[in-house]
Amino acid sequence: MMIRMTMMTAMWLLIIISWVPEVKSIRFEVASGGKKCILEDIKTNAMTIGRFSVVNPNPGSPMPDHHKVTVRVTSSKGSTYHTTNQVESGTFAFTAYEGGDYKACFWVNHRRPAIVLTIELDWKSGVAAGDGQVHKLATKGQVEAMESELNNMYDLVIMIHDEIFNLREREEEMQALNRSTNSNMAVFSFLSLLVCLSVAGLQLWHLKTFFERKKLL
Repeated sequence: MMIRMTMMTAMWLLIIISWVPEVKSIRFEVASGGKKCILEDIKTNAMTIGRFSVVNPNPGSPMPDHHKVTVRVTSSKGSTYHTTNQVESGTFAFTAYEGGDYKACFWVNHRRPAIVLTIELDWKSGVAAGDGQVHKLATKGQVEAMESELNNMYDLVIMIHDEIFNLREREEEMQALNRSTNSNMAVFSFLSLLVCLSVAGLQLWHLKTFFERKKLL
């Protein structure tokens, strides 16, 4: 009997959960001079997309200038994946190369009198990041990531290219130095040979003169 009641309870829970609408976003408040962080468990190599915005306290009116936040998204190992300073809204999209809890922190600058901002955050990852609008953001994030990677690769290629030219210039300088050294060594060798032959000739002339004086020849 107890088992049957437990099964019925579980079935009703499943039915209720299936009818509960999917939560699209969350709202939270951050006071001026304060910070609030939201955690999201993301698997390795999973795509994640987030959209945030400051809720206008006066709908229909322009957003107050001081209603801005600073956002930073980091991994559990401390790697920074996104940083935005003093904005009313924004998006972030990246591939999580590290698995674990990712943290999106929101800062509001200190202000007098103190204010409280309401922030709306829609953060999805993995399969949940596959709907049309968020997929568009993911594609944009991927393009931005690829553009950043290409810029880094271009800078690396320029650096390697400059280094190759520097090495080539050094090689030419070394070759010129070697040619100059070889030329100097050849002149020095010729002068050394000339001096040796001169000394040998003087020695022969001295010996010949000596023997002639002694009338040994």
